[in-house]
Amino acid sequence: MRILSNGWNMTLAAVLLIADTMPARAASEADFKAAYAAAEATEKEASVLHNQWTTTEATLAAAKKSASAGDFDAALAAAKEAEALAKASIFQATSEKERWKDAVIR
Repeated sequence: MRILSNGWNMTLAAVLLIADTMPARAASEADFKAAYAAAEATEKEASVLHNQWTTTEATLAAAKKSASAGDFDAALAAAKEAEALAKASIFQATSEKERWKDAVIR
């Protein structure tokens, strides 16, 4: 059974690569709050599809922890990664909605 298609692997890699890009200047609390809000909103979309990833939740928690410690660069990076993970979970839910039928022996 094929779990992930090649297109899925490439999409996930691209999303995570974009999320890993750091801004040239130091992140502010406002930057973090905006990124965290976007990540939370995307995670809520994933929950509607019943496809939340535990890694997304852990990354959101890490973002909050870094922000409370005042490390807004790490917090911003984690929030962007969490948003990318949530987007990937949405992509998985929508792309696999009918594809599971291909794996069923007929």
